[in-house]
Amino acid sequence: MKLKNDIFSIGRLDWYIIKKFLGTFVFMIILIISIAVVFDINEKIDKFITNNASLEGVIFDYYLNFIPYYTNLFSPLFVFLAVIYFTSKMANNSEIIAILSNGISFRRILKPYMISAFVIAIFTFVFGGFIIPPANATRIEFEQNFVDPRKKKTGDRDIQFKVGPGTIVYFGNFDLASNTGYNFSMDHFDSLELDSRLTAQSIKYDSAYQWTIRDYQVRDFDGLNETITTGNSIDTTLQIVPNDFIIAATDQQMMTSPQLRRYISSQKERGMGNIQAFQIEYHSRIAMVFSAFILTIIGASLSARKVKGGMGLNIGIGLALSMAYILFMTVSSTFAVKGNMSPFIAAWIPNIIFSGIAFFLYKRAPN
Repeated sequence: MKLKNDIFSIGRLDWYIIKKFLGTFVFMIILIISIAVVFDINEKIDKFITNNASLEGVIFDYYLNFIPYYTNLFSPLFVFLAVIYFTSKMANNSEIIAILSNGISFRRILKPYMISAFVIAIFTFVFGGFIIPPANATRIEFEQNFVDPRKKKTGDRDIQFKVGPGTIVYFGNFDLASNTGYNFSMDHFDSLELDSRLTAQSIKYDSAYQWTIRDYQVRDFDGLNETITTGNSIDTTLQIVPNDFIIAATDQQMMTSPQLRRYISSQKERGMGNIQAFQIEYHSRIAMVFSAFILTIIGASLSARKVKGGMGLNIGIGLALSMAYILFMTVSSTFAVKGNMSPFIAAWIPNIIFSGIAFFLYKRAPN
């Protein structure tokens, strides 16, 4: 019972460390994001002026959504730096030594660290999965209109996927501005045999799954017999809309986690092959929650020992490890999108590797 009470009770020392952790975490966010905003303004101010962006739009549509997005994106970095900074300061002030000398183990010291990491992980999960994606839609739309219009997705080429049981469609190319596809074909299969094939010069999306096919030819197959039908225009219903297959590089950032899960499932059923970025985004949001705990253990274990180099050495090592973590995230994501790596593995590789580092440093921490 005493051990149970010790696990679930929060004492004065716990509150002291929690306040230092979360306070330093918020301070790091304000400091680094403020610098990032200043640099971003300096880089984009000419584009804002050239493209006639309003001051209200710059503040409320762009930067009010820019700040939470990048805060959440780099939250592992902020967690790591916050832990290293205040723990190194405690170690230099001999506070860690005093705590250990009073019979409190390093494992017990980690309790308030884990509580703080849990609070940050919850905020990361909720904001990253539900609140930030709708804000990203506003930010990205502003960027496309007033920063770099070339980022707008205008169309795509060689699109092929399944729209129903035994039905496969193909677009030679699709123009999003006019909602028109060219060199269109639609094949119907009965088991493994081709039942009919429609080809058309163009197909235009009207609304609510309604499409107009122009200059078409339909070939119906019945064994060795073939019937050909041609026409100028025909209306049809297809359970697809252009946004189902015209995918921009930032689309996954604008979807909440439930939307991402449903989108990935539906695209898999249709046989779409360009959903790796969406899968990485989905798995990364979950992996980032656990990164708060892993990086907290690394930071605390690394900084708890008083060293000759002082706080500067610990912060230097922390920055190097932070950059390594971000590098692993970037490289593994690239391999998943461009290569054959599983998106799940790509999202979790940094956590797997750094879990090993956390275990090694924890074993070497002062006791």
